[in-house]
Amino acid sequence: MELSSVYPVVCTADLAASKDFYVRLFGYEVTFEADWYVSLRRGPYELALLDHEHPTLPAAYRRPVAGLLLNFEVADVDAEWERLVVREGLAPELTLRDEDFGQRHFIVADPNGVLVDVITPIAPTEEYATQYAPS
Repeated sequence: MELSSVYPVVCTADLAASKDFYVRLFGYEVTFEADWYVSLRRGPYELALLDHEHPTLPAAYRRPVAGLLLNFEVADVDAEWERLVVREGLAPELTLRDEDFGQRHFIVADPNGVLVDVITPIAPTEEYATQYAPS
């Protein structure tokens, strides 16, 4: 199989709020918009939003997303904490902290309850460093 693209599609109960969240706060641009589907792009990164009740989904799966975590790696997680939590007022689901496995990060939630983990890689502790594949 030769892939040309892979991207998540978030099934949402509030398409407008979801679009606003990713466009306004994460710099995505709308590349297609209908009343039931929005395609977003930021550089090479794609994300789509789908009304969870749309008939393009099999009936048994027409429900809002649950249990999804999106990772956004950034150059300066502290600046993003300031921007998103302090200035924009997003409620942190996990406060800014360093992890032994090699991340400084925090987590917020989008309007659907999708967790957005904002991350800057840092050096892991020796214990975790040995678990990474050679680069």
